[in-house]
Amino acid sequence: MKIAHFSDLHLLALDGVQWARFLNKRLTGWANLRLKRGAVHRSSTVRAIARDVAAHEFDHVVITGDLTNLALESEFELVREVLERDLGLDPSSVSLVPGNHDLYTRGALNSRRFERYFGRWLSSDLPEIGVDVSGARFPVVRLRGCAAIVSLSSAVPRPPFIAAGELGVAQLDALDRVLAHPEVSRRTVIVALHHPAVVSWSRMKHHAEGLRDSAALLSVLRRVSRGLVLHGHLHRRTQRTITTSSGTLLHVGATSASLHHDSADRMAGYNVYEMDEDGVTRVHARVFDPRTGTFALGAVPIHS
Repeated sequence: MKIAHFSDLHLLALDGVQWARFLNKRLTGWANLRLKRGAVHRSSTVRAIARDVAAHEFDHVVITGDLTNLALESEFELVREVLERDLGLDPSSVSLVPGNHDLYTRGALNSRRFERYFGRWLSSDLPEIGVDVSGARFPVVRLRGCAAIVSLSSAVPRPPFIAAGELGVAQLDALDRVLAHPEVSRRTVIVALHHPAVVSWSRMKHHAEGLRDSAALLSVLRRVSRGLVLHGHLHRRTQRTITTSSGTLLHVGATSASLHHDSADRMAGYNVYEMDEDGVTRVHARVFDPRTGTFALGAVPIHS
């Protein structure tokens, strides 16, 4: 089984947006785009990645959040166009989760914007276990061959300059029930969320940008003997090992699908995971080359 994983599309679409909608956290986000992010994030690269993934006929695709930049309806429409036209896969073959940019404002949460635009991609094989978080129901479980893909939402609206995530007690309790389900426990588990569960940050940076209940998540995952924890948020390819009570999990991050960068571990592309009945057998990346518009084999660096 082969799974593709990309993240942090950060698709921007401002045409027709009234400036009154920037009188909130979006103002700082827009300034960041103009001063920094807008110069290196390119929507054409996201489309190239989606088309390359489609061409390779993966068994499943995972997208770990920050699909939009400012959680505007126009951006959600652009993302949906990429999913439908460039990726072109049946929604049942794609698992996606929101990132902090997809719930950038309280209005995006209250209007259930993520669910309204991506409801077809959020159907679960165990819907009775889902709980209402982030304007949708999670966990979303997809039982596919030897894998159980479990999508979580760590997206929470925050004040300006705060990008921290949180799963919450209800979602963590639901995850515990999902992992105990016989159809999940007999498969290799793939947990997908936007914020990393393990990262080498100071306490202050973790509070501002990290997953605030990461310790609680790791406690729930102790029962899992093999599998993957997939995330984005860092805009960097990274790989770590999580030791559980009965085995190990690979904790793997994808870089931003739109980012152009000199560092090989940050340049846009997507990760590829191969697995069989016994677990994950290979982790690698396909890295975008902006000079040729093609992709080359790359590594996912291992961190201690």
